[in-house]
Amino acid sequence: MQITVNGRPKTVPDRLTLERLVADQGLAQTACAAEVNTILVPKAERDAHTLADGDIVELVTLVGGG
Repeated sequence: MQITVNGRPKTVPDRLTLERLVADQGLAQTACAAEVNTILVPKAERDAHTLADGDIVELVTLVGGG
């Protein structure tokens, strides 16, 4: 199925959870906010949130610097 992740089209397997997508993006051990179709999904709910064809996902992390 096709979704959009941070503005880029991505083909992913059916029944992919948001938690798995975060892990696949290398962000499982990082402080990360996840939004699906403009709705923030709490970290505790990511494993139960199954993505659907056409979903728009935004993954945001903190970046430090000086």
